[in-house]
Amino acid sequence: MTVSTTTVQQQLRAILALTHTEIQVAETRHAQARTDAIRKELAQNAENARKRADLIEGALRERGGLVDVIRPVLGRVGAVTKTLLEQAQPLDEALLDDLALEQRLLARATYLKALATGQEDAHLVELADGLVTAHTATVEWLTTVLAEEALGGPTALRRGPSQWVSGLAARALTAPAVGASWALDRTAEIARQIPDPITLVRNRFATAVDEATEAASRAGDALGNAGTAVSKTVAAGRDAALEAVEESARENGADGAADALHQLREFTGTVDAEDLPVEGYADLNVNDAIAAVKELDTPQDLRVTLAYEETHKNRQRVVSAIEIRFADLAKELVGIDS
Repeated sequence: MTVSTTTVQQQLRAILALTHTEIQVAETRHAQARTDAIRKELAQNAENARKRADLIEGALRERGGLVDVIRPVLGRVGAVTKTLLEQAQPLDEALLDDLALEQRLLARATYLKALATGQEDAHLVELADGLVTAHTATVEWLTTVLAEEALGGPTALRRGPSQWVSGLAARALTAPAVGASWALDRTAEIARQIPDPITLVRNRFATAVDEATEAASRAGDALGNAGTAVSKTVAAGRDAALEAVEESARENGADGAADALHQLREFTGTVDAEDLPVEGYADLNVNDAIAAVKELDTPQDLRVTLAYEETHKNRQRVVSAIEIRFADLAKELVGIDS
């Protein structure tokens, strides 16, 4: 047996073990998918990885190699352990680990192709080509997802509960819920640092929220549907209170707190229509709104428009257009052709 043949077998075994890890990761990410389309794509990715594993195993057997039944199992166990541990990580760190796995697979597939070419093994070259194509596509997809995450767009994957917490500690403004929490924390911090005027602002905010809650309770009792009425009235009272407190903060010279509150309103979609980057956006029909958002070219403008759209009309075609525009910006950022 030549050294090259032995090396080919070693690479096939290593790629097989990593592919089993890839399958487990894809199945885990499937549960985190943000939309049905992404969920379907990830399910297909896992199925494609299983097919690749079968082809790799067959290629190994054809070349006289024994299939290592231990390492694939360890790979899947390692992937499960990885996904459990990464719940304490921000989502971007978990995705960076996924990217590192795909880059390792791509590097080994490329090396396997070189070995197969050297041995003039056409069937193995064809297999390696398929692996290179598959892992290149996945590397590009993960790179784009990470860029969308960095830009603060609606990413393909949802965070787990503890990933939300750790993500907040690591970065700010990547999704409406994250932005809201960050803005509230920042407002509180600024409020502690600014003298008496901000105390007035904080007290006014608390009073406004209390009054809104009390009004909601009365409305709920009167309508006989307390749950729905309370929820809607509190939301309306909260939105009005945030706007009033922002104005009061500016009037009292607390610009830092006012800016934080304005960011909070942007991320909860409660800004006024005239504050949106598209003039007359609230009156646009679906087709005109889609055309308008395709012209937006900054993450901030897209985030504000997306939050407003989801809070008010929630037209799925418009939401989809904003998400696609986010993906386009992410691809431009990392140098991937759309």
